[in-house]
Amino acid sequence: MNLFRKSTTTAQPDLVNLIKAAAVSLEKSGLTGRRAAVQLVLDHSGSMQPFYRDGSVQRLAEQALGLSANLDDDGSVPITYFGSTVDAMCEARLDNYAGIIDRTHGGSRWGSTNYVAAMRNAIDEHEVSGVTAPGFVIFQTDGAPDNQGATENMLREASRLPIFWAFVGFGPSVRFLEKLDDLGGRQVDNASFFHARDPYQVSDAELYDGLTSQYAGWLTAATAAGIVR
Repeated sequence: MNLFRKSTTTAQPDLVNLIKAAAVSLEKSGLTGRRAAVQLVLDHSGSMQPFYRDGSVQRLAEQALGLSANLDDDGSVPITYFGSTVDAMCEARLDNYAGIIDRTHGGSRWGSTNYVAAMRNAIDEHEVSGVTAPGFVIFQTDGAPDNQGATENMLREASRLPIFWAFVGFGPSVRFLEKLDDLGGRQVDNASFFHARDPYQVSDAELYDGLTSQYAGWLTAATAAGIVR
């Protein structure tokens, strides 16, 4: 399935403010006009159920689409749900985003938190898509992974790839995500971390600043290292 197919639908009015907020954050970081293939990876472990019920995950999907409208020329965001495995995917577009999380996440089982499977899937999707722009993966979770060592090794290996990982932590359990943000042994620093302890207390501008603030530095370093061309 080609998750990166182009959409010609015009943005709906309720997305306009998100698109504008994302544009401001990108401008702050000197990223106006740059391109990236945006993906959204969503934790579907059992502890995430309250965030699905209260609309926090739906809101993040809409925010991701607002960012994609600035960075990505295909008008869509591939969404991956992961728990113990990756077992459901969909695509958010300008013509279907309303209520998309409630419509689609039931196809994924509640499970544990297998970062490695989710990261491998995101890498595969970027590689098979044929896009030439670097990948920008918004990776949301509310806790540590099943295997911390394997996850750290995965992020180190991924530092050789033209993919940036923007980790977003919901809830209080974010110590491991902080560790990933500062992880040693990588070719370049390929990840950031933003803590949205209570997602509804975080403004769109704060989230976008958190997602994009380290991306420009990665883009410069990855270009210098020949990872991004």
